Parts: sequence; C-alpha cells; structure tokens
Amino acid sequence: MNARRTRRTVRSAGLVAVAVAAALSLTACQGGDKDAALEKKDSASAAASSTGNGEAKSDAVRTEAGKAQAGRSSASATSSKKGSPDRTQKLADGSTAEIYKLGEQHYRAKIVNSGSVLATLETKGHDAGLDANDMFVVLTLGGEVHSWMGGGQQGPGTFKLAGGWTAKVKKLGELRYRAQIIGNEGVAATLETNGHDAGLDANGSYIVLSAGGVISAHA
Repeated sequence: MNARRTRRTVRSAGLVAVAVAAALSLTACQGGDKDAALEKKDSASAAASSTGNGEAKSDAVRTEAGKAQAGRSSASATSSKKGSPDRTQKLADGSTAEIYKLGEQHYRAKIVNSGSVLATLETKGHDAGLDANDMFVVLTLGGEVHSWMGGGQQGPGTFKLAGGWTAKVKKLGELRYRAQIIGNEGVAATLETNGHDAGLDANGSYIVLSAGGVISAHA
C-alpha cells in the first residue's frame, strides 16, 4: 500500500516537473517571439526613418538645385534683356541702327555694319544727330530714327533747308558751329556742335549740323 502511494507521488511529481518545463519553454518561445517582433519593428522603424531622412535630403537637394537653376535663369534673362536692343532699323546706307531705351526720353542708337559698331547716338534731354560719311541720322527724344543720304551744305553761311526752314550757320571755333533754325515766326531752334554732331526734329523736318559745319535736312 505504501509502495503504490510512493510511485503515484513520484509519478505526479514527474508530471508536474514536465508541465513546469513545458510552461517555461512556452514562455521562453513567446518571449523570443516578442523579442523578434520588437527587433523587426525597430528595424522597420529605423528603415522608415532612414528612408524619410533620405527623402528629406533628396527634397532639400532638389530644392537647392531648383533655386540655383532659377537664379541662373533669372541672371540669364536679365543679361539677355540688358544686352539686346529694344528694336533695330535699317538705315539709308544699308547699315543698321540698334535702338535701346534707357529711360524716359532717353535713348541710345548704335550704328552697326557687318557686326562692327561705327557710331553711337544718345539723347540726353535733346535730340541727337550724326553725319556718317554723307549719311545723316537723327535720333529723337521719342526714340525714332530718321536717316537720309546727301544734301549737305558747308557753313558758315545762310542756307535754305527742306521743310521751308532757313539755317544761319556760324563758326564759333575748332569743330564748333552754331546754326539758328529760322521759320516764319523767327528763330525756332538752335543747334550747336561742341566737338560732336548735333541733330533736331523740327516738326517733322530732320536737321543735322556736323562738327565740321556741314548742315543737311530731310522732310
């Protein structure tokens, strides 16, 4: 009788030990699974963070590149605008006037032939004129260019001009002449050279007085 009780007690103890071992094993497995899951989660978070940072860096690089490109485009546009004439116009001798607007009633005209700038006119509060080897050019305060060939008369003296005007030309000094432009009501305007040619828009008649005293008009 005592022997049977001892065997049952031993057998029960053995079953309890097995059950405890199984429980510990299951707990360990579950712990391992949780650790693995946490590791996977941490890895995924790290990967997402890394990807996010990479995308942020890429966005930053793209943004900076875009700003640089915009800056270059703006600089290019500004440079292009600054260097290009507002318009061009063919002149009487076949050359070209490149006309630039610099401000209100302020214009510059470059006389260009075969890629070379032959002369420059600029209005600064008054019309400008040029005697370019018997081609006469007037640049007005409004940016208009008028050119014609010939018709020059050598001063000093009094000369009849196109448009019904009369010019009294006086020599004041070396390369310095003055021309009074006279109409029906007396002196309407005065042109004076001071080392450079002068020009005038006289109500639709265009007059040039050169530094050498040559005067010509075209209507």
